[in-house]
Amino acid sequence: MAPTSGRQRPPRSTFRRTVGAVLVTLASALFFFLGAGFSSAQDPPDPPTTTAPASPGGEETAEGTTVRGTLNNAGERLEGVGVRATTSTGEVVAETESADDGRWELTLPPGTYIFEVDAESLPDEVTVQTSVTREVTAGRANTVIFSFGEARSGSTVSWGETLIRTLIDGLRFGLVIAIAGVGLSLIFGTTGLTNFAHGELVTLGAVAAWIFNVTVGIQLIPATILAVVVGVIIGLLNNSLIWAPLRRRRTGLIAQLVVSIGLAISLRYLILAFFSDRTQPFDDYQAQRQLVWGPIAITPVNLACIVISLVVLVGVAFLLQRTRIGKAMRAVADNRDLAASSGIDVERVVRFVWGLGGGLAALGGVLFGLSELGGRVQWEMGFKLLLLMFAGIILGGLGTAYGALVGCVVVGLLVQLSTLVINPDLKYIGGLLVLIVILVIRPQGILGSRTRIG
Repeated sequence: MAPTSGRQRPPRSTFRRTVGAVLVTLASALFFFLGAGFSSAQDPPDPPTTTAPASPGGEETAEGTTVRGTLNNAGERLEGVGVRATTSTGEVVAETESADDGRWELTLPPGTYIFEVDAESLPDEVTVQTSVTREVTAGRANTVIFSFGEARSGSTVSWGETLIRTLIDGLRFGLVIAIAGVGLSLIFGTTGLTNFAHGELVTLGAVAAWIFNVTVGIQLIPATILAVVVGVIIGLLNNSLIWAPLRRRRTGLIAQLVVSIGLAISLRYLILAFFSDRTQPFDDYQAQRQLVWGPIAITPVNLACIVISLVVLVGVAFLLQRTRIGKAMRAVADNRDLAASSGIDVERVVRFVWGLGGGLAALGGVLFGLSELGGRVQWEMGFKLLLLMFAGIILGGLGTAYGALVGCVVVGLLVQLSTLVINPDLKYIGGLLVLIVILVIRPQGILGSRTRIG
């Protein structure tokens, strides 16, 4: 009789079919919600006749409704700049000056106003959009954003330039998906867990950065570093409080998958309860002026996201290839029992992977909010990114970090290129179709190896 190991795993073919069924179900649900949101956007309902309760950023006082904004010129906060609100006849209703952090605030009765920046109070060589017309509504967050830089001419962009810019944007989006998805792939490779709560780690990282940036008042770059540290801690707590006890009890992988789905739903609605149901902007890098080099046009934030993603991913590759812990991670992913018998502390490796995955997810959340959501944080942003992460790592090969990188970049390119032929609001459908096709045709992915059963 052949010896058997103490830890039995279900056949990978059965496991893949189960994971595929769950993913297809979630993809179908997302199709439904995308379609519902798109149809509602095309045919909006009549506005309510009652006043909604006030929300943060839209407080009502005896004098009127609060309107806020922040004056940032490429990350430089502008202090002492005059801002005024006028009526269509030119009558000044209220005026103020920006504080040392660039923030300004006016209290106005509900109505339509023209918001202007006093050009004489601007620093030298700083230009700004002369005026913004905005309707001030009671009970809503009223924010006014001024565009800095010279106004661009309305020249027509050729199809070739549009294609090049879309390809660059797809590369940027794919790298952001890869930053968040590599941790998910490493967790699967070392533990066999398909973690559906990984999207909430992405959201928690973005929310942590927003709290440090907006609530505490820390500039976004150090706030992002602190958010990555928070992500590492959350990843370690996830492992020590939930997954390590389940592994000690030899809980099956299918049962763990169901637990991760329940954990994802719980975390998602806890974020909704304690954060906000509205998108909340970061304080920094809101108004961005595009850098143009011939057919290439990209904002400094998007360029920084590409550079940061490449540097981090190269660092992860170096970690896997050149360090002892990286070699141990690859050994555990290849054969957990053999790695344990050769003297590798498997639980220590798993703890490191969870911490690394949490940190990468947090960084991916901040980059996703900055580059894809216009510098904003939204309570279900991780869920929107989750199925694209799965599409990328399944396309590249489950459990392989390099496969996850390749697959996520391909998915990002397909998603952005699809906007050339379909409505941008429906662009995620392309990535989800890739997920379904790969599960049907080649479930092991591009760089994954076919496993023989029996």
